[in-house]
Amino acid sequence: MVIVMSEHASEDQVEKVIAALTQKGYDAHRSTGSTRTVIGVVGTSRTPLDPREFEIMPGVQEVVKITEPYKLAGRTFQQEDTVIRLGDVAIGGRNIVMMAGPCAVESEKQLDIIASSVRRYGARILRGGAFKPRTSPYAFQGLGEEGLGHLRKVADRHGLLVITEVMDTNQVDLVAAHSDILQVGARNMQNFNLLKELGRQRKPVMLKRGLSATIQEWLLSAEYIMAGGNRDVMLCERGIRTFENFTRNTMDISAIPIIKKLSHLPIIADPSHGTGLRDKVIPMARAAVAAGADGIMVEVHHEPEAALSDGPQSIYPEQFAELMAQLRIIAPAIGRTI
Repeated sequence: MVIVMSEHASEDQVEKVIAALTQKGYDAHRSTGSTRTVIGVVGTSRTPLDPREFEIMPGVQEVVKITEPYKLAGRTFQQEDTVIRLGDVAIGGRNIVMMAGPCAVESEKQLDIIASSVRRYGARILRGGAFKPRTSPYAFQGLGEEGLGHLRKVADRHGLLVITEVMDTNQVDLVAAHSDILQVGARNMQNFNLLKELGRQRKPVMLKRGLSATIQEWLLSAEYIMAGGNRDVMLCERGIRTFENFTRNTMDISAIPIIKKLSHLPIIADPSHGTGLRDKVIPMARAAVAAGADGIMVEVHHEPEAALSDGPQSIYPEQFAELMAQLRIIAPAIGRTI
């Protein structure tokens, strides 16, 4: 359930409600907006909760039962959009954030060429895989810790933030030491041990939608991270597996406005994985922004024909420049900036 405090509730009244919940064995998650404070009640206890007990407490406006299985990620708990701030970069606000870079870090030189280009054209976050989960065990698996070092060094050189994937609980501290945002890949969306560990981190997490995950399953995975105490979670629509095989995946653009209605969390679109085809990346990025995405993640490579991973879906730097020019026309039409 959710306890909504009145607009003029004092800090002491809020703390007394939280203390009463804690005493009964529940976790109280506080969300303070511009006009009200909401306390989300999470967990199980031998002591049942009687809503009437809290409705009569000073400062309480109402007690609302949450019907959705996801509590903290839903709009009932928090009406206002979450904005994740990293320095001067805000994810989830009015500005649309661009994340760009190669699928895999191949060398410092390769990464530097790409980072220089995408920064010049407007990217704020450098993406690149150091650990690469591949369908084939014989495919390039990434440079590991060496790749993380290249990411951090090159990003700092060009004034970019870093986002990269973490695949296992034993990698979390290592990746967190080099990255500003921790990415959970589609294959790990329901790796609950990993999600719990990320809930203990204090760095933002981008949670990609699983290959065959429903929107509710996706939000419940976000709930695992948030229940651990990490509220800086963003979602990423990267295409789902359907019967259609013309594209690598089916990019579910409808998921963007659906998430916007159900959740306060920022949502990013990844048209590179969503389609797997270079010539489809720009059209789907345009559509995602028009549908309300808070950011776009694309794979960019200066020599995609020689890329060690996902060359066919990587756009050239000049195509990234073209995409940015087009998005700067679309964004103002829907009240956004880029």
